[in-house]
Amino acid sequence: MQEPLRNIAIIAHVDHGKTTLLDNLLKQSGTFRAHQEVSERVMDSNDLEKERGITILAKCTSLVWKDTRINIVDTPGHADFGGEVERILSMVDGVVLLVDAAEGTMPQTKFVLAKALKLGLRPIVVVNKVDRSDARISEVEEEILELFMALEATEEQFNFPVAYASGRSGWASRSLTAARTDLAPLFDLILEHVPAPKVDLESDFSMLITTREYNAYLGRMLTGRIFTGSVKVNQTVKVLNKDSQLVETTKITKIMAFRGIERVSVDEAQAGDIIAIAGMQQANVSDTICAPTLAQALPTTPIDPPTLAINFSVNDSPLAGSEGSKLTFSMLRDRLMRELESNVSIQVTESAGKDSFEVAGRGELQLGILIETMRREGFELSIGRPKVLLKSGEKGEKLEPFEEIQVELDDEFSGTVIESMSLRKAEMRDMRPMGAGKTRIAFIGPSRGLIGYYGTFLTETRGTGIMNRTFHSYGAYRGGIAGRRNGVLIAMGSGEAVAYALFNLSDRGKLFVAPGTKIYGGMIVGEHNRENDLEVNVLKGKQLTNMRAAGSDETIRLSPPIVMTLEEAIAYIKDDERVEVTPQSIRLRKSMLDPNERKRASKTQ
Repeated sequence: MQEPLRNIAIIAHVDHGKTTLLDNLLKQSGTFRAHQEVSERVMDSNDLEKERGITILAKCTSLVWKDTRINIVDTPGHADFGGEVERILSMVDGVVLLVDAAEGTMPQTKFVLAKALKLGLRPIVVVNKVDRSDARISEVEEEILELFMALEATEEQFNFPVAYASGRSGWASRSLTAARTDLAPLFDLILEHVPAPKVDLESDFSMLITTREYNAYLGRMLTGRIFTGSVKVNQTVKVLNKDSQLVETTKITKIMAFRGIERVSVDEAQAGDIIAIAGMQQANVSDTICAPTLAQALPTTPIDPPTLAINFSVNDSPLAGSEGSKLTFSMLRDRLMRELESNVSIQVTESAGKDSFEVAGRGELQLGILIETMRREGFELSIGRPKVLLKSGEKGEKLEPFEEIQVELDDEFSGTVIESMSLRKAEMRDMRPMGAGKTRIAFIGPSRGLIGYYGTFLTETRGTGIMNRTFHSYGAYRGGIAGRRNGVLIAMGSGEAVAYALFNLSDRGKLFVAPGTKIYGGMIVGEHNRENDLEVNVLKGKQLTNMRAAGSDETIRLSPPIVMTLEEAIAYIKDDERVEVTPQSIRLRKSMLDPNERKRASKTQ
């Protein structure tokens, strides 16, 4: 006899409180032992997720409420990881849509909700953080209604139930005046409005793969939902791709069920449940694992293609090998191939010269996370400037990816930002006051115009602006867009930067290095005040003479150097520049370190 079951996903814009709410759902359902030590945002399990406070990978968990097992999938909120959201929605029968009571509906809210409505899922709307001092609940409810209408929700989907909650405080209620004690009203809402999975236990086994990862002991681990029949360990199965063509025939070596935040090995699983299995060598996301008697694959949602690519190559600078342990091209290839095992939303292409790879993904953040993960593993890399992936239209015209951009800023900065966005070929679509001196503006603009803009945006809004982006569509190519206007200061020789030399260069531009920093010829040490590049000597010390001033020499005082994050550095460089990434350092350099080669290259262009 199969236990009562519900499969749901929690979807929302980034930082609207999904993972924090899930923490309290797990605690209040009794998933953890009475005195078990549990970290905050327990589902954000890897270091980068904890450091940045964002969910990067979709993860499954399960809990029991009133004798019903509820499988819950926590999804990423950032648009760059949207590929994770699209796939897992095919596993569930309902979604809980979280909307911040102050920020309201955002670009990613629209993205994930559109995917859910298209699959016919009926959402439960939770207005979260209603205890915020700047909450504007009635306006947010109006925005949600407008969003459902804009996305052409069916009548059944439009009649969605609403709950009000504070995920951090651990309570939810059906109305604003009801008692605020615990999350029981939300649990009950899930049991009432999310349908139990339609199961067919009599038919042969079939399961759709929605996520993939690599386990050092078990090999390829594939997570998905069983649609028909049941499966046992050591059972022979075959894998069909989306076109119903045979991929492989093999045996199931391991079945893992989700119980709380852990995976538990089980001997058998039945239709309706979400499980992870091992034993496959070639099976991939969107493939169907089924009994040998079946010939038709399950229908699947195609994964949106990448829109941005970055060139990866081995580090060939004079300082190569001084900080990292993984330096060779073969190590780089093996690591990127291993990434393909678990991340199907990226594509890796080896260059014709067999000296670099083009890694394509959904955005700067997604590729930045991959680079950051690799440098922590001991890799030294040389990274090129991001470029958007163009494609041809039906009539052969050039098309480029466009994004929906939403910014929230103080009223006084709106004119500056609108002007900057127009220079980047973006069109303003909406502008509305948010109260308290804030304005929200929506744009549609080409993705390549936004590469490197975020740092400028923060400068323009004096660090107070908020920007959110999500892929919109492919559109006609908009022509040339002006990039970085200033040139750079390029080191002439190798050694350690000297304070006296840096002090003399401080009026030439902004410096990226401090005294004592290791330098090599061709390394970028600052931004020039003018448009041209300038070669400078940062190794020159003060000459000793017999002449002295009446008093002691003045102590040299330098402004702190500009220290860029990995994403900022990648967005800053031009086409003839690269970012050197090591476990300890992020350096900017010219692609050609020899100044004579650079001059010859500039003459041939």
